[in-house]
Amino acid sequence: RYVMGHPTIYPTGVTIYNPEKCWNGLTVFQGQEVGAVLMDMNGREHNVWKGVHGFPNKIFPGGYLVTSRGRRTGKYSVQDQTDVVQLDWDGKEVWKFDRNEYIEDPGYEPRWMARYHHDFQREGSSVGYYAPDTAPKSLEGNTLVLCHKNIRNKRISDKLLLDDVILEVDWDGDIVWEWRCSDHFEEFGFSEAAKNALCRNPNYRPTQPEGMGDWMHINSMSVLGPNKWYEQGDTRFHPDNIIADGRETNIVFIIEKATGKIVWKLGPDYNASPEEKAIGWIIGQHHAHMIPHTLPGGGNILIFDNGGWGGYDAPNPGAPTGVKAALRDYSRVLEIDPVSKKIVWQYTPFEAGHLMPMDSNRFYSPFISGMQRLPNGNTLITEGSDGRLLEVTKNHELVWEFISPYKGKLVPMNMVYRAYRVPYEWVPQVQKPAETPVVPLDVATFRVPGAAAFGDRVREVEVEGCTPYEGSNALCVASVEDPEEK
Repeated sequence: RYVMGHPTIYPTGVTIYNPEKCWNGLTVFQGQEVGAVLMDMNGREHNVWKGVHGFPNKIFPGGYLVTSRGRRTGKYSVQDQTDVVQLDWDGKEVWKFDRNEYIEDPGYEPRWMARYHHDFQREGSSVGYYAPDTAPKSLEGNTLVLCHKNIRNKRISDKLLLDDVILEVDWDGDIVWEWRCSDHFEEFGFSEAAKNALCRNPNYRPTQPEGMGDWMHINSMSVLGPNKWYEQGDTRFHPDNIIADGRETNIVFIIEKATGKIVWKLGPDYNASPEEKAIGWIIGQHHAHMIPHTLPGGGNILIFDNGGWGGYDAPNPGAPTGVKAALRDYSRVLEIDPVSKKIVWQYTPFEAGHLMPMDSNRFYSPFISGMQRLPNGNTLITEGSDGRLLEVTKNHELVWEFISPYKGKLVPMNMVYRAYRVPYEWVPQVQKPAETPVVPLDVATFRVPGAAAFGDRVREVEVEGCTPYEGSNALCVASVEDPEEK
């Protein structure tokens, strides 16, 4: 399922760019085995912070980068990063958090580690990306950090579990608030079949000598921020509340900051209500967040619905053990009204112009990925598994596309976890660059050196009795009776 229908040779860099329809700025992404790359709309790289891990990378006003710099050995962890750091334009450290847990891995020097993974958020910005009249505090404020702890909880499984925790830390690195996912297991609404599957195999990974169950695998979290729903009296959407999603359980949920309770959710069973049935199964999702109130669609929730595989349920032919029980081979970007639980906008292979289901995997990232609502109403999408970034309009027009040229050696993929775009003024070190349109190539006529040019025929023969082919699908035409429709 990692194999997708792409050619062996294809262009990288910016392949499409319409400056008049884009929200122009600087984009940060992770170049595989290179570091954090900050580029302009034409793909010129204005800074590369070498060696950082970018899980994800975020740019703060003043040209600061917040990222992760150290990685714990995979022998004793699952995606643990040793720290979260803030670096200036020249790579100098100005802030760090690593004092979550003192780790003594056999064969390694004992040290403090954050055990951070997947997401963080600095006070001042609800989602960590640009929105008018809001910005993360660059040199002060508290930070929410998503971290790991090892636990045992027999209500979930008799196996060692990797639990997700959300920490709030101040500028001095002191922990001032903590939430543990496993404490709220009964609030997620798992069916008995799902509980049984999860108990037997909580996404078990044989990393440590005794193994470890990454049972929930939260991959994003952020505060809701000011929103119209709370202003209308719905306390579930208090600005301090936190939205998160669990990739292995197909759940998107909101945590009440004051109590830690789950006060809103989608999943894990998408047959549980008419609203969820209408949405369809959300599978293996990433980067669920509430659109900031100063952006188009403010208050709605964006979700990168990966598809692929995810969830726990009764055993079925695609998942004999009931683990990763839901399957779908294409992705969706969903914008959902959280009160009515209705889709108000989406981007799927159909909107991308692909035939479904035959060509639906042309928009498909079964892991990582995300999206960002831009001030002009466009959406920046990270189709992460194949390193493709795209900006689309509300009407689904593709106005910017970038393919990462950085393919890893250990993992031979050019994947990008998550990308963000910021305004030029957030990075005073960069003079506003030229914005040069990039017209899409005509793939029918494009040839690499040495290949025959389009239409270079040695011989051409007209065959008696044949009529010109007009590009219709003969099988479809044959099934249509109405002459006009035909």
